[in-house]
Amino acid sequence: MIVNVEQITTKGASTLAVKFGFLGIYGLLVGIIIAVLGFDGPGVRGFNFLNHTLSELGTYGDSSLAVVLNGGLFFGSLSVVLYCLSSLAHLRSPWESCFFICLALTFLALASMGLFPLNVYHLHVFGLKCFFYLGSLSAILHLCLIGFGQSQFSRWTGLLALIVLCSMMTFLYAPQLQLGLTEGDRPFYQEMVMQLPRPRLWWPALLEWIGLGSLLTWISVLLFSQLRTKLRS
Repeated sequence: MIVNVEQITTKGASTLAVKFGFLGIYGLLVGIIIAVLGFDGPGVRGFNFLNHTLSELGTYGDSSLAVVLNGGLFFGSLSVVLYCLSSLAHLRSPWESCFFICLALTFLALASMGLFPLNVYHLHVFGLKCFFYLGSLSAILHLCLIGFGQSQFSRWTGLLALIVLCSMMTFLYAPQLQLGLTEGDRPFYQEMVMQLPRPRLWWPALLEWIGLGSLLTWISVLLFSQLRTKLRS
């Protein structure tokens, strides 16, 4: 009887952790969508994912709905952090703990981008840089878990992790190839304040959105996978 009660309690706690994760993804998406739809940046009409960045959506004075975007980034990311930390008590191996801790730090960096918008340039850029490095490391840890058979998730999630890794590493290291993608081949995370007019296809913006979008898709699939497993058990 005591064992059954403990199992029910553990299952309920882990399901609550997954709900925190879904709530965080929902908050992030709602904040981004509302800010995009209401974007009215200086000298432009509407938002273009090909040459406008996430950072610009949260810039006070340039985006009228910056507070919505920054609020969504901050509170949505913290909710995903709670999911990661709550999941630590229900993991099977210490290697999975490393993955969830790194994932929590990734979303903590994303929350810092909402707390410190582009108006606070150096802190915002530091948060953006940490987000991409930690996101890449999270994907690497997930791929290692799958490769060594230590993951509770399906092998198919490894494909999404690989996409996250490739997109984020491209954002971080493409400028070092000296292809003239930025002036002086500066890192993309230092190009968030480039003045208009810009190229129709601006790589720092596009790769930032691909990195964020692939990460949110990957985490959503992980959450659905966990939820389905909990419902079956």
